[in-house]
Amino acid sequence: MDTTTRTPWHLWVIGVVSLLWNSIGAADYIFSSLRSEAWFKMMQYPEAGIAYLDQFPAWAHGGWALGTLGAFVGSILLLARSRHAFVAFAISLLGIAITTVYEAGAEMPPELAEVQPAWFPVVLWAIAILLFLYSWMMKKRGVLK
Repeated sequence: MDTTTRTPWHLWVIGVVSLLWNSIGAADYIFSSLRSEAWFKMMQYPEAGIAYLDQFPAWAHGGWALGTLGAFVGSILLLARSRHAFVAFAISLLGIAITTVYEAGAEMPPELAEVQPAWFPVVLWAIAILLFLYSWMMKKRGVLK
């Protein structure tokens, strides 16, 4: 009897699209942390925005790392059909929550608010939650091993 679970086509679509999306977040975290002037210029970060990032306390910076890198790793693990994708997306949600707590109490410079639309955190949360739920569902169905 064949007990292997076939990989649904939507896993590949969601996996690739999420990897592309999460690559942007991971790149932003890495290049911003490295203070890449080319990245800041390409992303149109104003000086006040760079100063804002420099003021992140270690715990908020750690949350940013968990959120972005956890999601990136989660997408890779999803494409690898690993059950650990679920854990990586959970870690990403924890990181986003930590960063959100910090940003709720910090005043974002108006110059940075012009570059980052107000709706962006809502989209970020929605995608992260959907990826978490999707990976849980695929794990539960036996697609992720």
